[in-house]
Amino acid sequence: MKKTLSHPAVQIGVAAVGGIVFGLLVGEWAANLKFVGDLFIRLIQMSIVPLVMASVIVATGSMTGTGTGKIAARTFSWMLGFSFVAAVLAWALSSVIRPGAGITFDQEADAGLQESAQEALGWQDTLLNFVSTNIFDAMSTATMVPIIVFSLLFGIALRTQITKTGDTRVLGFIDQIQQIVLTMIRLVMYIAPVGVFCLLAALAGDVGFAVVTTALKYLGTTLLGVLILFALFVVVVTIRTRLNPWLLPGKLAEQTAIAVTTTSSAVTFPTVLKNTVEKVGVSQKVANFTLSIGLTMGSYGAVLNYMIVVMFLAQAGGIELSLGQIALGMGLAILLNMGTITVPGGFPVVAMFLATSLDLPFEAVGLLIAVDWFAGIFRTFLNVNGDTFVAMLVANADDEIDREVYNGTKTVTAEEINLDEYQDAMARADQAD
Repeated sequence: MKKTLSHPAVQIGVAAVGGIVFGLLVGEWAANLKFVGDLFIRLIQMSIVPLVMASVIVATGSMTGTGTGKIAARTFSWMLGFSFVAAVLAWALSSVIRPGAGITFDQEADAGLQESAQEALGWQDTLLNFVSTNIFDAMSTATMVPIIVFSLLFGIALRTQITKTGDTRVLGFIDQIQQIVLTMIRLVMYIAPVGVFCLLAALAGDVGFAVVTTALKYLGTTLLGVLILFALFVVVVTIRTRLNPWLLPGKLAEQTAIAVTTTSSAVTFPTVLKNTVEKVGVSQKVANFTLSIGLTMGSYGAVLNYMIVVMFLAQAGGIELSLGQIALGMGLAILLNMGTITVPGGFPVVAMFLATSLDLPFEAVGLLIAVDWFAGIFRTFLNVNGDTFVAMLVANADDEIDREVYNGTKTVTAEEINLDEYQDAMARADQAD
């Protein structure tokens, strides 16, 4: 029992329930606690700009070739395609269900945000504003898209310089900055239960029982999206491979059980690799490449969830996003998944990053953090099984699926893997779960 209560997710969950109950009992007085929750949010906010800059530069500056030829092209195409579908599906479901509409805030800041959304720039000016004339000005105002563009270009230039000179000192220095900022965030997360308690107490005191129904709508929207996308995966795989879909549940059961109980793609990875070869019949060559790439670029559940978060925060702030803002939200969700933008630190940092990038209110972030363990189960379920589906699609195109293995009439043994080779990818995969 003591060990269970020491788990951060359990502490945050208990704090969330306590905060909601306290807010419902004391009513409007709970607003006096909001400043503590705001302090917690600000402590995360202040780390966003240096963390994103350092992370993007390190990720881009460290890039090397990960694969060539048809297998790589097909892998990236399927992953990008399903990520796009996940983002569009999330937008469509959120627009219909409107999970954030039940706790709309009535504050002066939101009126300004609404006006900003209504006066959205045309697409030419929007693209022009992706590049800042002064990066320090963009940093001081936390204007994230120009910061990301600058960091990408800086990382590419740094990679070019390293290739020419072999000097990695600048890359090492920036990597150290990233690690230091991550340590700062880990320290801040120690007070997450207190921050979440105060945020949800104030929220429950303001909107009453709507906070509970809103949380359920958010989780329901995420779960529905995951199930629809999973069904789409099965349909596409069945049509392309002509394999019997009724055999899939038995082949995916073991990795699904590990995924939903651990909420970790990294922990599940060895099982996924083994089962994809031994139960599904994908060749070792395709499985090794596709699944290792899938650890960081195949988080379809994360793309779905991130776009729902964008819509949720906008709806909670009473903001109608323009088409340009919706497209930007989808783009950021996909780039987060594809590893082009790396935001370590878990869901709280990602939620703050998305809110900052799109100029959305932060008041409802505490509620999302509180229920993220449940959302994480849904994300990981789709992340893990989606990678197996993509491996099947890639293998099928090159006749790299052994149909006898899939049908259970032949037995093969997967190669032993060295998990040390996948440590970085596994760490990044867990950030998306």
